[in-house]
Amino acid sequence: MLQTFLPLFLMTFGICLFIVLMQFLWRYIDDMVGKGLGIPVLGEMFMYAALFLVPMALPLAILLASLMTFGNLGERLELLAMKSAGVSLVKIMRPLIITISIISIGAFFFQNYAMPVVQVKLYTLLWSMRQKSPELDIPEGVFYSDITGYNVYVKHKDNKTGLLRDMMIYDHTKGFNNVSVMVADSGRLKTSADKLFLVLSLFNGESFQNIGDQSKNADGKQNAVPYQRETFTSRDILIEFDANFSRTDESFMQNQYLGKNMHDLQTSIDSMSVRLDSIQDVNSKNVYETSYKRTLSKPKDTKNPESKDTGKEPENINTDQKKDEPVIVMNFDSLYQAEDPGKKATILTRAKSSIENMKADYFFRAATVGDEAYKVRRHLTEWHKKFTLSFACMVFFFIGAPLGAIIRKGGLGMPVVISVVLFIFYYIIDNIGFKMARDGIWQAWEGMWLSSAVLAPLGIFLTYKAVNDSVILNADTYLNALKNLFGKRSGRKVELKEVIMFNPDYKNIIPRLEQLAENCKTYLAGHKRWTNYIRFWKQGGRDHTADSLAAEMDGIIEELENSDQNLVLNKLMDYPVISGYNQMNAKINGNIGLAFGIFFPIGLPVYLLATYQRKLLRHDIQMVQKTSNELIEIIEKLPVSL
Repeated sequence: MLQTFLPLFLMTFGICLFIVLMQFLWRYIDDMVGKGLGIPVLGEMFMYAALFLVPMALPLAILLASLMTFGNLGERLELLAMKSAGVSLVKIMRPLIITISIISIGAFFFQNYAMPVVQVKLYTLLWSMRQKSPELDIPEGVFYSDITGYNVYVKHKDNKTGLLRDMMIYDHTKGFNNVSVMVADSGRLKTSADKLFLVLSLFNGESFQNIGDQSKNADGKQNAVPYQRETFTSRDILIEFDANFSRTDESFMQNQYLGKNMHDLQTSIDSMSVRLDSIQDVNSKNVYETSYKRTLSKPKDTKNPESKDTGKEPENINTDQKKDEPVIVMNFDSLYQAEDPGKKATILTRAKSSIENMKADYFFRAATVGDEAYKVRRHLTEWHKKFTLSFACMVFFFIGAPLGAIIRKGGLGMPVVISVVLFIFYYIIDNIGFKMARDGIWQAWEGMWLSSAVLAPLGIFLTYKAVNDSVILNADTYLNALKNLFGKRSGRKVELKEVIMFNPDYKNIIPRLEQLAENCKTYLAGHKRWTNYIRFWKQGGRDHTADSLAAEMDGIIEELENSDQNLVLNKLMDYPVISGYNQMNAKINGNIGLAFGIFFPIGLPVYLLATYQRKLLRHDIQMVQKTSNELIEIIEKLPVSL
């Protein structure tokens, strides 16, 4: 098993890693193109990107490799041979279960110790690449604005000599109100030796510039602005332009959640949770202090410092006198209406200003709490991510291995399709859970373990079905179920046997056929199309009379199948297959079935479906009665010797 699985696993892991790496490349291609980055820098970036994408490629590779392994074994009948020898599927999977367990443990340590270093280096390198200035490649016929403070227009470029012809340069380093324009017949652009400056050499040109302030005078009229025009044969312009690649310090990324292992994450979560609780406590006290409940409450005695500091009542106050003090009730509307209009406007302005200040203060406090809570959630999601990869590897193996044993298709056809569909489903569910946890809609553990909770039951179900050799992917099974649901069932097939051990006793069969026809007549008379809803659920959804008729009919058919008369055999094929009408296959107690039909919403649809199928059942019973009578006539016309 290991000799079959490991090569496939290494191959599929390489393919999956290459695919996700190409997706990563297309995502960040704009940050790398045109920057003049060297091969060592690009190679380092691809190495870190490949390590960063291992958690995405590893579960998909395990799913695809396990599917192909057991699919190949099933297609070559090797799996069937091992089961025939008494080896169970669980025992066949045991070496691979141990191998996947080792891989899962290794994935956990990789996530905990290697991934923080990889993420810090990768994101630091990407940030440095984004900050690097692009290489100068001035296009023809358009204005080039990637040089800070300048717009350059070149009508034609000589690629052999590097000469730029018919140039126009707009210099707005001093502001857009003092733009200078230079026009030249030709020029050259090169970088200084230290790559910190650009040297723009212009030949045979003119420059135009306004001199002086363009502000207005005291009368509001525009001041006259002196105008300067200069003709030159050659001119060199020095422009600051850092073309070197400088790396950003990694210490900033290391302090983020992506640069920490489990121990550091837990430490940060504890400290940030304490900080968040203290901020929320301070905010809640501030809200209470500035609320109407606090400001309208009776102030403490300012003469007694003990009552102010400790909240205790002063000892020299007569409590009886305090109880007799009248309660002053203020009507704010009456007080406001008593003021003159100017005073009212002042009061409204002050109230509006106070409300706006309070609103701005609350928004600031809410933003502070939101930022702190977001940091805590991101640390929690990263903490759970250390475990989800390992668990996903195990889940995908227990999906792929039994699924391959069921479909029995190897190669890169069906396994690839199934793997991609399952992995896309997993990726979507995982992203939904992550965003829910990141935004605080769900708890961190709920969002990060959502994909595993969804796929784990699927793995258990497929493993159970594969161990019990259940056929769940056979299209004919579901097609026949749909046909039975709508009354389109396959007919009987009865063929003449080459060797007949004994002929049927036609004399004894005729009374049985007559009894069957009579029973069908009685059934049709006593069982109408509609049945009582309460009686239906008391019977547990089963029609016991129809079951006994079907058993009686099958017994007659089984005996007559030994006949050597083609007329008899052809007529047996007219008997319908009475099955698929019982809506509740389980044996349900009458009271339980009645409670199920009354209190559960699915009870009514099941009853309506059973009513529709009851119509089909009556048609089949009529067909049984008709066929039995016709069969009696055929048997009676057979030679007496039979």
